[in-house]
Amino acid sequence: MSDGPTSVGVSLRAAPPDRLPEVTAEHLRTRYAAEGVEVLLGDLSLSALRPLLDPDGPAGGPLEQRCFGSQQPQIDPRPDGPTRLILPLTVWGDRLGVLRIETGTPPSRTAIEEMHAIAGELAMALRTADRDTDRYHHARRKQRLTMAAELQWDLLPGRSLSGERFRLAGALEPAYAVYGDHYDWALTGDRITATVLNGSGDGLEATLLTAVAVNAMRNARRSGANIVEQAELASDAIYSRNGGNAHVATLLLEIDLISGAVEAVDAGSPRAMIARNGDIRQVTLEQQLPLGMFGDTRYEIQKVQLEPADRLLVVSDGVHAAAPGGGPDFGSAALLTALRSTRLQPPSEAVGTVLRSLRDYHAGTDAEDDAVIVCLDWLRQAA
Repeated sequence: MSDGPTSVGVSLRAAPPDRLPEVTAEHLRTRYAAEGVEVLLGDLSLSALRPLLDPDGPAGGPLEQRCFGSQQPQIDPRPDGPTRLILPLTVWGDRLGVLRIETGTPPSRTAIEEMHAIAGELAMALRTADRDTDRYHHARRKQRLTMAAELQWDLLPGRSLSGERFRLAGALEPAYAVYGDHYDWALTGDRITATVLNGSGDGLEATLLTAVAVNAMRNARRSGANIVEQAELASDAIYSRNGGNAHVATLLLEIDLISGAVEAVDAGSPRAMIARNGDIRQVTLEQQLPLGMFGDTRYEIQKVQLEPADRLLVVSDGVHAAAPGGGPDFGSAALLTALRSTRLQPPSEAVGTVLRSLRDYHAGTDAEDDAVIVCLDWLRQAA
């Protein structure tokens, strides 16, 4: 058996779920004479990279952040110490963190390629192990989550996803005390279904309302239902539970990755925009009733057409309607400025840039609502 990526994959699959970093570190020390190894995971707000092997050690610095943002290996051949190699930990475009390896001499190109593959094996194992250990959840937290936030994070599909024809990312804030806003997506064949939700109310009740909506739509989607049927099943489930006293504003989208055709059900306040050739325009849709407002509500599909290299953006009302101190809302001008500044960034970076701009717009005051942004780049041709 090979000593490279294949054997470490076998070792990871045989290891207890909470010991994956140690198994990887031992392999790197044995095979590549690594003098130091650290696994750093992105925290919930993706503002810091937190160490796993030495939890009391320093967070990731500029080199680690550069690797995490660019998704490219970083090499630091220091003359006064070991060479540092930083590798991204990524699964299907979902950025988990970075792997830092220190060696006495600069590694060869072949060794770098092998260690890059090992980082990929570790990333896949870490994502799988999340269901069976709390170690990695604990490492990603700067502070304790509210119960509502705990439920919301468990509902999320991930924070980014990519394929030959698309790049997709989502962000949710505030990370440690979210309420009813949410996003969801699923890739099946050449189609992506994506939803952004604004749940009404506060705290745990808002989260439970969103959980009913998300799981009802997933139940319909996983049974082969289209987005109209997904919306109607979710609306009926919410109405049955709340009798019209609570509702969920939702935008459901199904994107054909071959043709760029988008089918939409606009059931509330999330707002969609398209960035094209340096211009950003709002997608005009006929707004239908929020989910759960009335019994037996029926919905209709509306159609939008993407062009190659288009960027589709969806924001919740916690973004576009945010108006700290009673001033003008963020969506009136500041949102467009923030979106234009992300033109050269991949979606995984763009969503964070917009939410940082929103935080700056609040100028130190607490946000009155949580905020969601989803960003999809349609590449059309294989990358």
